[in-house]
Amino acid sequence: MGLELGGDIIAAPPRATVSGETALVGIYEISKLLASPARLENVLAGVLTLLSSFLDMRHGLIALLDDKGAPEVVVGSGWSEGAAKVFFERLPERAVGQIIATKMPVVVDDVASSPLFEGVDLSDWGTEDGQSFSMIGVPIKDGDAVVGTLTVDRSRNSRSSMLFDHDVRFLTMIANLVGQTLRLHKLIARDRERLMLESAWREKSDRTVPPEVRAEGLKGIVGNSPAVRAVVDKIRIVAKSKATVLLRGESGTGKELFAAAIHDQSPRRNQPFVKLNCAALPESVLESELFGHERGAFTGAANLRKGRFELAHGGTLFLDEIGEITPAFQAKLLRVLQEGEFERVGGARTIKVDVRIVCATNKDLEQSVQRGEFRADLYYRISVVPIFLPPLRDRKGDLGLLANEFLRRYNDEQGVKLKLSESALGVLNECGFPGNIRELENCINRTATLANGEVIVDKDFSCRKDGCLSAILWGGTSSKWPGNVTPLPIVAPQPAPPAPPAQSGPAPEEESFAPPGAGETCPGAVNCKVIDKDPRTDYEKLVEAMERAGWVKAKAARLLGLTPRQIGYALQKHGIMVKKF
Repeated sequence: MGLELGGDIIAAPPRATVSGETALVGIYEISKLLASPARLENVLAGVLTLLSSFLDMRHGLIALLDDKGAPEVVVGSGWSEGAAKVFFERLPERAVGQIIATKMPVVVDDVASSPLFEGVDLSDWGTEDGQSFSMIGVPIKDGDAVVGTLTVDRSRNSRSSMLFDHDVRFLTMIANLVGQTLRLHKLIARDRERLMLESAWREKSDRTVPPEVRAEGLKGIVGNSPAVRAVVDKIRIVAKSKATVLLRGESGTGKELFAAAIHDQSPRRNQPFVKLNCAALPESVLESELFGHERGAFTGAANLRKGRFELAHGGTLFLDEIGEITPAFQAKLLRVLQEGEFERVGGARTIKVDVRIVCATNKDLEQSVQRGEFRADLYYRISVVPIFLPPLRDRKGDLGLLANEFLRRYNDEQGVKLKLSESALGVLNECGFPGNIRELENCINRTATLANGEVIVDKDFSCRKDGCLSAILWGGTSSKWPGNVTPLPIVAPQPAPPAPPAQSGPAPEEESFAPPGAGETCPGAVNCKVIDKDPRTDYEKLVEAMERAGWVKAKAARLLGLTPRQIGYALQKHGIMVKKF
């Protein structure tokens, strides 16, 4: 290339050699690029592009070698996946071989006359007007081993040789940085391969054992998460004593299974394990069920009947939903727990029993005691050793094990061989399952029943078809229990507020819960109604949005096209307390 002046062609002077300051800036910019997390080939192509800004060069090539010293990857200026073959064909094999053999830089003043390029088609190098060119090549090292080469070419002129010494030193420094980067990439690749092998080994080990990872010696308890192991360790200690145990936790966390585990681990394991749901029976029937009755004690009592306390003599009695019993019955139960004796309904003879009591509840008994709904003396009697059962959302890693266990049971019952795909497990992991294990089992059975093939995929779940009503079912308030157990009570939709009395003056301006553009709107009116085709109430839509947004007002506002202030007003209007996890 040259400048035309007065009809004469004057050759353009070559770019000045790299000064110390320019070299420092170049090393700085290239080091930043090498530290980026992009794909290695793209990073190396970027290095060559930056080099062209600091050197008098036309093209550049970086060749990476395999363990045998043969070129494995070749990247050139303007590298792309589709043009990778072109750079391989352009690689000067003899020159690269000399760099590898000598572990020293190689400078070729005139490529056309050099034996290193004998037989090489120089048309691939993009020669211009038959002008000869020079080449500089430096080794890329990892320690003392050559792991690649960096070569650049430039147009040859009378001053080219003046630039070689400076440029060789500059390219050597860049090659050293590239060598360190390659070493880090290889270390990362080896670590990744090791982790993948370990993961594959663990998966293989998991496939060689039953799909459920059961806690050793605890029948029916599936899971191996830290939260479950902590409970199991406590159960093994408590089971050896006679102390009364109170199992606390949300509904559906498997309190009955853990109660049975306490019995199985205790010295009473060979004696009866009797259970009763206190919330399922009225007080009169509950008394007869627990204490028994004499013949003729009441209409229909044709024969003597032993109660659950007598049946559990020497063993364990599990009282589920203990927080639901009435205050009157609490006094009767207290005497049995304190003295170990009682009378049957309609009888006068005192009966003494030796029974280990295990109770369970999902209620906040502390608040019930404060409100006078539960006797404090009974609370202290049953809560000798409280054990808090973790909700499913806190049992990281157990969800897949439980899902496979429930699917195995379904397959055994139905005589089928369904399996869960990775996408199906992904859907399950996205759900918080406020109904805990009971809700998960229901979800698996429902999905397995309606599945189209032998492998359950993400599209088979009801939540992917807008058929899951869990978000509406579990809308409501939350409060903190001891042990950070958070109950999720069901809150029924609030009735519509009565119409305000007519006012002579203008009504005060309030924001309505009406998404923009949803049918007819009446901004500023308290009783503004949204006229659209959605049959759900504003309450249901609000709860659904809050559930989807993880009970974050700002996110729910974006889902509904409202402002956070409008969401706050709507929550207050419908009496909905925000959950705090």
